[in-house]
Amino acid sequence: MEKHKVKTVYICQNCGKECPKWEGRCPGCQEWNCLVESTVSVTKHAAGKPADAGSPLHELAKVQKDSYARMAFPIEELNRVLGGGLVAGSVVLISGDPGIGKSTLLLQISDAVAARGGQVIYISGEESSQQLKMRADRLNVNGSGLFIYPETNMENVMARLESAEPKLVIVDSIQTVYMEDINGAPGSINQIRECTLRLLRWAKKSGVAVFISGHVTKDGAIAGPKALEHIVDVVLYLEGESFNSYRILRSAKNRFGSTNEVGVFEMSGAGLMEVPNPSQFFLESYMNGTIGAAVVPTLEGSRPLLVEIQALTSPSAYGPPRRICNGVDFNRLLMIAAVLTRRAGVGLYNQDVIVNVTGGIKISEPAADLGIALAIASSFKDARSIPGTAAVGEIGLSGELRSVTQIERRISEAARLGFTRCIIPGTFKKALHDIDGIEIIKADNVAAALRLGLEKAVKKKEQDLE
Repeated sequence: MEKHKVKTVYICQNCGKECPKWEGRCPGCQEWNCLVESTVSVTKHAAGKPADAGSPLHELAKVQKDSYARMAFPIEELNRVLGGGLVAGSVVLISGDPGIGKSTLLLQISDAVAARGGQVIYISGEESSQQLKMRADRLNVNGSGLFIYPETNMENVMARLESAEPKLVIVDSIQTVYMEDINGAPGSINQIRECTLRLLRWAKKSGVAVFISGHVTKDGAIAGPKALEHIVDVVLYLEGESFNSYRILRSAKNRFGSTNEVGVFEMSGAGLMEVPNPSQFFLESYMNGTIGAAVVPTLEGSRPLLVEIQALTSPSAYGPPRRICNGVDFNRLLMIAAVLTRRAGVGLYNQDVIVNVTGGIKISEPAADLGIALAIASSFKDARSIPGTAAVGEIGLSGELRSVTQIERRISEAARLGFTRCIIPGTFKKALHDIDGIEIIKADNVAAALRLGLEKAVKKKEQDLE
């Protein structure tokens, strides 16, 4: 006989950590005043009674791969981020800022599946059927085979899903649904976790894929990130600036494919449109020989992307010099500025340094170190970068340049977009195949790279004439 015991715990609304007693500061995420009292039910089996064995055993060698075939979409950028397509029975979380385009993308995904004859159930907790119809008309979505279910009660949702045979299920959004037997308001960490677990169990049992959308906190993290990210199979972030029409779909977790893949879209009146050549998009406003700018061939997952890094140095008028960055790691910027000051003769001790990556993309790999250093030195010395130059390499604390992975693919992408020179670390010893139209220049340290990548300083009179 099962015994139910109710106990009180305190759950962090930011990271989902459970504490036996209330604390002013969460020991997990270090946020203040975020622990909320919740009650959970613990089930105990009577002594001597064996527990139910549950699901049967499956020998891995005999599991058929056909039952987990991927469903490809006509949106290639989405397929890339998902690792080739959507796996049956998987749960995918799409998160982003309000108004970024999550619901638009989900409606386009629903239309793509319904157009192929699959039934799609769109569980809308935020909008009515009439409101979704207005968006569908704007996006030229036909709606045949797409069924809207405006409901927030999870018990009613599960009952509807059990009685239907959908090909795909959309939940927009997870913060609006709730379970009556769970304490907490909709959107609380308890409700989000239990509702997601309920959807996950149903998806694995039925083999139907589920897309759920989630809001982000003011810090840009998914509300209840630990509770959600550990439960779902795939986590996608839709990023972009409100003043920019371009959107980047980034994979942060993927149990069925590569992580850190990105898909590039453009928001238009007809919805999110694919950008077939992302490197050209990121460099659309780049001008050869610009002071304070450098081009870096980065790697996002398996895709090489060329991005422009801009830097501006200015004498610090008041107080200690500031370091401001957008799109690169702040601590990485501090390290590069220190190395330039001590190892390359670029005196930044009294200079404000501002670094920006154009296009709204974020660079996390150290291969961009050399490009950041070139942009900063170019601005400080008023020296133009040599036209047609790209740079890639990691900078060490001694000023040496360290090799990075897949340099050949990066150089090929630079050559494809018309760059004629590429500076790489001299420590790269592997043989490079000839790449037509581009000169490969090796530098052992950052000081040598600056001499090879920058022209002589521009005279003051020339600047005045311009």
